[in-house]
Amino acid sequence: MAREKAKDPMELAVDVKLKNLFNLQTMLSEIDSIKTLRGELPLEVQDLEDEIEGLTTRVGKMLAQCEELDAEIVDRRGKIESHNLDLARYKEQLQNIRSNREFDSLSKEIEYVELDNQLHEKRIREAQESILQIQEKVRMANQDLAERRADLDLKKSELDEIISETRSEEEKLREKVKNLELTIDSRLLSAFKRIRKNARNGLGIVYVHRDACGGCFNKIPPQRQLDVRMHKKIIVCEYCGRILIDPELAGVELNKPAEEKPKRRRATGRRKADA
Repeated sequence: MAREKAKDPMELAVDVKLKNLFNLQTMLSEIDSIKTLRGELPLEVQDLEDEIEGLTTRVGKMLAQCEELDAEIVDRRGKIESHNLDLARYKEQLQNIRSNREFDSLSKEIEYVELDNQLHEKRIREAQESILQIQEKVRMANQDLAERRADLDLKKSELDEIISETRSEEEKLREKVKNLELTIDSRLLSAFKRIRKNARNGLGIVYVHRDACGGCFNKIPPQRQLDVRMHKKIIVCEYCGRILIDPELAGVELNKPAEEKPKRRRATGRRKADA
């Protein structure tokens, strides 16, 4: 006998659509509970990775700054050596001057070169001090990096351990979710996902409990409850927008409150006296 063709999700009865949607919600809630086991670890790991990346970039910039200062020191020392050669030549020329004008000109040139050398020496000292300060900052940043990397390794090991324990279960649930989504009308599925995304507790479909919505706990009018029980159309909560389902259709057993027995009236003191 040929295998029956799968029905179009749009042609399914409303009660079947609701039941499939509630089963989907149950599986997604189980996946959410697995994610909850991980707690804040994924966010903490991400924060540590971002912090390590920022510190690494900062250290790289500081080291590049040190290299620039080293290059500047080498350049200034080269200029000082060149100036010293000029000074030696100028002092030689002082021995052979023939006029006061020539003497004044050489004296001014010597003075200018000596001042320039002093300026270069000052800049070299400043650059060396800056290098020492930057090296101290690099040392502190490397200490922070070592601590952050140790924290990251610890957090990652904890996260990997939790993920390894729940990976197989989560993969099975995700496979079931994927197959179940194929049986749900695409428009209804997209609406359900949108509602679930905006809901604080991640519930897109809820059952009616004690005449109230199971999501926002607002009272539902009797006529609307009747429509939910009739399974004729998709009913949503007028307060929170969640899809409503009858508990019986969802397979949920609710504990009904026991009916209170009427209390016997006590005989008054007068009746007792008459008796």
